[in-house]
Amino acid sequence: MQREDASDLLAFLAVARERNFTRAAAKLGMTQSALSQIIRNLEERIGVRLLNRTTRSVTPTQAGERLFLSIGPKFNEMDVDLAALGELREKPAGTVRLTATENAAAAILLPALGKILPKYPDIHVEIVIDYGLTNIVAQQVDAGIRPGELVAKDMIAVRVSPDLRMAVVGSPSYFAERKRPKTPRDLTHHNCLNLRLPTHGGSLYAWEFEKNGRELKVRVEGQLVFNSAGLLLDGALKGLGLAYLTEGHVQPHVSQGRLVRVLSDWCPPFSGYHLYYPSRRQPSSAFSVLVEALRYRGR
Repeated sequence: MQREDASDLLAFLAVARERNFTRAAAKLGMTQSALSQIIRNLEERIGVRLLNRTTRSVTPTQAGERLFLSIGPKFNEMDVDLAALGELREKPAGTVRLTATENAAAAILLPALGKILPKYPDIHVEIVIDYGLTNIVAQQVDAGIRPGELVAKDMIAVRVSPDLRMAVVGSPSYFAERKRPKTPRDLTHHNCLNLRLPTHGGSLYAWEFEKNGRELKVRVEGQLVFNSAGLLLDGALKGLGLAYLTEGHVQPHVSQGRLVRVLSDWCPPFSGYHLYYPSRRQPSSAFSVLVEALRYRGR
């Protein structure tokens, strides 16, 4: 069937149902004269008159009634099939690619995914661990998770965690032979575990502190440098030096006595994790489900 024939048949069905050109034209979103011309062209192509027209009524001819009874149910079936496809489209499905740090993936993403993935078996999620500010458009990633202060202003940002705090920690065995630092400047006398981040041009991350409006950045020194927060934590637990990590990352170990926290009065809260993605992105149903599952609601 030609596309023209299909649209003309739909026009015929509308007139045959309504028995009125004006009402049919309104439902089809066209003028009455345009609809009349379509019907005339259809009758000319098939060589049979389909409608009897008078000034008061429009009724199908015998041929028109036969055509109406023949094709009407077929088009109704197609409408039903299309509606069924629409319902499938409403069921969240597809793959969502996200970039996050190790800590954000473990603390934010995995708990949320543990709740939604069993409910939506057609959703698949790929997590890329990255400490840089990934260009999610260029890397074909759907969204990223970073602290709010690092998210570009042209991105849509959705808070997915409460405010964060950093923590300086060391093992009891480490402090058994060293004095605990009382100010950030005391860190220059300690063996600190450094982190090298792509967000800082590949340089070592300076530990940031603040107290009573006074801000300090300390370039610490030590024997070990990592590019993974997980290894920083392992190094601290093994007594290899002091680590500077998010509070949530180390709190279980502090609570169990495996790590000792110092300089807590120099570590104020800062903007929590945010999910960010381009404003022009058209979210899929799977992505929308994930955003709502991650959205922080002040729990």
